[in-house]
Amino acid sequence: MSSQIEKNTIKTKYWHKLDDGRIQCDLCPRFCKLHEQQRGLCFIRQNINQQIVLTSYGRSSGFCIDPIEKKPLNHFYPGSSVFSFGTAGCNLACKFCQNWDISKSREMDTLMDQASPEAIAKAAFNHGCKSVAYTYNDPVIFHEYAIDTAQACRELGLKSVAVSAGYVCEKPRAEFYQMMDAANIDLKAFNDNFYHKITGSHLQPVLETIKYIKQETNVWLELTTLLIPGENDSEQELQEMTQWVVENLGADVPMHFSAFHPDWKMRDRARTPSSTLLKARSIALKNGVHYAYIGNAHDKAADSTYCHHCGQLLIGRDWYQLSEWNLNADGTCVACSTPCAGLFDPKAGTWGAQRQVIKM
Repeated sequence: MSSQIEKNTIKTKYWHKLDDGRIQCDLCPRFCKLHEQQRGLCFIRQNINQQIVLTSYGRSSGFCIDPIEKKPLNHFYPGSSVFSFGTAGCNLACKFCQNWDISKSREMDTLMDQASPEAIAKAAFNHGCKSVAYTYNDPVIFHEYAIDTAQACRELGLKSVAVSAGYVCEKPRAEFYQMMDAANIDLKAFNDNFYHKITGSHLQPVLETIKYIKQETNVWLELTTLLIPGENDSEQELQEMTQWVVENLGADVPMHFSAFHPDWKMRDRARTPSSTLLKARSIALKNGVHYAYIGNAHDKAADSTYCHHCGQLLIGRDWYQLSEWNLNADGTCVACSTPCAGLFDPKAGTWGAQRQVIKM
């Protein structure tokens, strides 16, 4: 358990002192250099008494139970329920943020719900959830709270799911993903200009995180890319991205291509047409990705899972509602016995499309 110095404020360890008296936060590649009482860009890590502390420990922007497919994770116990929570702030500055009321919050009043890691794990267990998701804003910034919660979940047999942009340094990354069972990483684009101009960050650290998860952990990995018209949806970029995925991660990492809708500081842009999402999915499949999906748009065929060997429909999806289930108990295709990549229960989960708000 992390060391608490006052209510909701926890000491951290990823920082060092600079010669000019400031403290550098070493959690993410921003390396914020902070004077006394100054907060990092993420807002919830602050220099207090010449050390970096997490100011949101035990405080959340809310709790609810979602379908696991909403994270989105299509190959991690489909149909199961996941207990979801987040805090405030973010270490990226995405102009298109679709959770901006939480991730861009600079008001601690956003964090009205309070719960210890043990209380979260107990609530998830009591509600019959398969897992707990650290989501809504990026969990790497509430590193200590997420890790302690994951430990409490592990003790009750619950899985932990990280929904993240992957912008984190090497040592905290290793500590964090040691406690996770699944992750959906937001690969926002495949060019550094987009990352720098629109998110205020850089691509390479994200690629390093993605490769680390796939190559050096047992964490189940899926990727999501929000396609913004005219910014990251060119055929060349989609070709390069999907080829990189197959070459560096293998064919079995699912990719989700989601529709942008005007929000935050990009309200002047058009919504992503379904044709763009379907084009991206087609490119991914042609380049060897076994499982490619679209999101924020209704297309049952493009949301469903197929056997990459024989084409059999394995898991039918209508939004977040499962329909067909053609997997054997061991996760293989009923038609040809080819394994479907992922983690599956012998039968489909029955949570469906419900969303249940939880008061702690």
